[in-house]
Amino acid sequence: MHKGKYVFSQLLDFLDRNDFNYLARKYDGDKYVKQFTCWNQLCVLMFGQLSNRESLRDLVLATQAHASKAYHLGFGKSATKSNLSKANTNRDYHIFEEFAYQVVAEARKCRATEIFKLGGNVYAFDSTTIDLCLSAFEWALFRKRKGGV
Repeated sequence: MHKGKYVFSQLLDFLDRNDFNYLARKYDGDKYVKQFTCWNQLCVLMFGQLSNRESLRDLVLATQAHASKAYHLGFGKSATKSNLSKANTNRDYHIFEEFAYQVVAEARKCRATEIFKLGGNVYAFDSTTIDLCLSAFEWALFRKRKGGV
């Protein structure tokens, strides 16, 4: 059983929700909205971006696959295709644009004062596949059935 916060919800903790709600009120983003708020829309769109979804249908299927965890991930249970498409069509894009500029400005400000100040160990993993040329690497064993080198 999962005991801590999900990684995605930890990423959302870095965003200032008060600033975002101010922008949503400024542009009437949540006017006449009962369930699928601007914050829910932002969370779903961020989830789609970070999980490399290619279409609206793909994004909605991914959110429905995580329906039991939707509340804990931060995007609510009402992320359907119709809700998301209506929200993308009807809501003012300036809400998200100004918030993105605020987040970028805050990141630049933090980077300017604390460059590479990281606590603890930092690890980088590279998962790319490197093809070997057997004529250059004669020591490599080659199998003709499963796998390659």
